[in-house]
Amino acid sequence: MTNEEVLQTLAHLVGTRYVPELKGTICALTGRTRVVGPNEMSTRDYDAARIQIKADADLMIQSFAFN
Repeated sequence: MTNEEVLQTLAHLVGTRYVPELKGTICALTGRTRVVGPNEMSTRDYDAARIQIKADADLMIQSFAFN
């Protein structure tokens, strides 16, 4: 699944509240195994398959990033 396809698949999650269980759902929907939630530590190495969940201070999902 390309990054563009991932964004389309996850579009319905934008504007919803982040909960840790959502990472498993994202893995199942996209086939990607590295999902990093907001405020979680991750390595600085480049990983094109990694999905980072971007959220605001209230943990409302704003977007998804790849790196």
